[in-house]
Amino acid sequence: MANHKSAEKRMQVSARQNLENKMVKSALKTQLKKFNAALEANDKDIDAILKQTISAIDNAASKGVIHKNAANRKKSQVAKKVVKA
Repeated sequence: MANHKSAEKRMQVSARQNLENKMVKSALKTQLKKFNAALEANDKDIDAILKQTISAIDNAASKGVIHKNAANRKKSQVAKKVVKA
């Protein structure tokens, strides 16, 4: 347990940031699942879903939840799936 006031505040700030990061990462995973489901169902508006997915990936990278190289890799994998389908 923290012994100083500043350490207690850092714990609170860290917990809040951890929660925000979880929210962003969860939203990203949900969007990727929606994309994969639309791809499996041969959805006609796959381009719109692709844009949303890439936007979610970029959002997570800009907030530092995932590394920028990981974001680029995920975008590449998503685009490759669309081309293959």
